[in-house]
Amino acid sequence: MPNKGNILVVDDEQVILNAVKKICSAEDYYVDESPDAKDALNKLEKRKFDLVLCDIMMPEIDGFKFLDEIRHKKIESPVIMTTGYSTVENAVNSLYKGAIDFIPKPFTADELLTSLSRGMKYLEIQNNIRQNEKLNRNSTLIYVPCPAKYYRLGYSTWVSLETKGTAIIGITDLFLKTIESVSDIQFMRIDEEIIQGISCLQIICIDGQMHQVLASISGRIIEINEELLNNKTIVEKDPYFNGWLYRVIPNDIDYELKHLTPCSSDRI
Repeated sequence: MPNKGNILVVDDEQVILNAVKKICSAEDYYVDESPDAKDALNKLEKRKFDLVLCDIMMPEIDGFKFLDEIRHKKIESPVIMTTGYSTVENAVNSLYKGAIDFIPKPFTADELLTSLSRGMKYLEIQNNIRQNEKLNRNSTLIYVPCPAKYYRLGYSTWVSLETKGTAIIGITDLFLKTIESVSDIQFMRIDEEIIQGISCLQIICIDGQMHQVLASISGRIIEINEELLNNKTIVEKDPYFNGWLYRVIPNDIDYELKHLTPCSSDRI
């Protein structure tokens, strides 16, 4: 059976390298390992990897500097970050710097494999985009980008500010394209607090996988999309308008916007 993808795991703890290799190899992924970011960068310059799973807290070159080097060297392998120091700041910063996902340690095998599954689909989408550009097929729409006035957290969730001091949040079309069709959505409750970079909702897909959806901002939920409660498919058909998730009162929107990407920049 052909392998599902080539993964480079970067971590200074051998026990983590061994565990990830065991889990991934059992699911037909090919896994290589690096004990530090310098070794990983050397390998990435010599060989193409489909995905990189990298720890944040490492000696000499940490995960954030690693992401900077990846971008500087124009290495196209998507990066999923992990760390035992699972602060919100780590999650948000890694996504802002270009990571496609964040997994706090300790993580389960299911959490790891779900993230890798999304990562492989993300890679497929990006490869299709590059192929279309090479063939001058720029009009081919693979996924719908966020509206220009929105802000996004990585490629996963968005926020739209309202004039009355509230905000609505939702899931990007790109994130939805990396998962199977939605079977169910598990919402939080009205008056509960969501925190930027922490899961605010779970999506259960028809393949049985559960995907955590990270909140794009912090705030108190004042409304849940009733239309979405009654028809889960709306989130896939119209993720930026009728398929919104929550209306919230933001806690510190000016500060948190600094860690989000303006969707207008996606059109430059």
